[in-house]
Amino acid sequence: MAIVHVLLVALITAASPTAHGQTWHGDLAALAAAGKLRSDPNATLAASTDFGNITAALPAAVLFPSSPADVAALLRAAHSTAAWPYTISFRGRGHSVMGQALAPGGVVVDMPSLGGPSSAARINVSVDGQYVDAGGEQMWIDVLRATLERGVAPRSWTDYLHLTVGGTLSNAGISGQTYRHGPQISNVLELDVITGYGETVTCSKSLSPDLFDAVLGGLGQFGVIVRARIALEPAPARARRAPAAPRSR
Repeated sequence: MAIVHVLLVALITAASPTAHGQTWHGDLAALAAAGKLRSDPNATLAASTDFGNITAALPAAVLFPSSPADVAALLRAAHSTAAWPYTISFRGRGHSVMGQALAPGGVVVDMPSLGGPSSAARINVSVDGQYVDAGGEQMWIDVLRATLERGVAPRSWTDYLHLTVGGTLSNAGISGQTYRHGPQISNVLELDVITGYGETVTCSKSLSPDLFDAVLGGLGQFGVIVRARIALEPAPARARRAPAAPRSR
């Protein structure tokens, strides 16, 4: 199976047009000059597969943003260019299974790059411990570790914690606490979203509520989450996990 997958990637690499040597303009030229918008094989091959290993697709380029402003610049360029030739996909940890994080011949945005050298810089627990502001690229395991230092924890999280905040909030985020607190999207207080126009909008139930409701569980169709304010509760001193009993027939 691994050999077949390697051959598939090799065939796609040979057959797909890329933007290697592409001339970018405006804000994109600045991103390319800064080494953030890359079309070299080292960047594009790494973004051509996902966790499912069922499909592979080579992007034309990969954006490695150092701030949400870089993401906004890409989306503004796409919106303002009449004949924009590239699809855009936002990749967290690549845990999609059917190529959802891929952008054939397009631009993949490597969201973990937003965290920079220190992921902790984009995880901030409020003074009163009522909420945590986390970048959309942050993994839930890091959010949990940061909040536990203050004796609090998110009300709802997925069983597998090495997923990104933006990724699970775009897919509802069903968790072991859903029966008590609802899915993860029911425990979000506020979002910073970059829309398809390249505009950064802060939204909540009372501020741009239509966008807020559309983005949560919206599969990334209405904007990309770059910050989420997540409700917290006191962390239990201990927890017990027991396997579910098999269903009798």
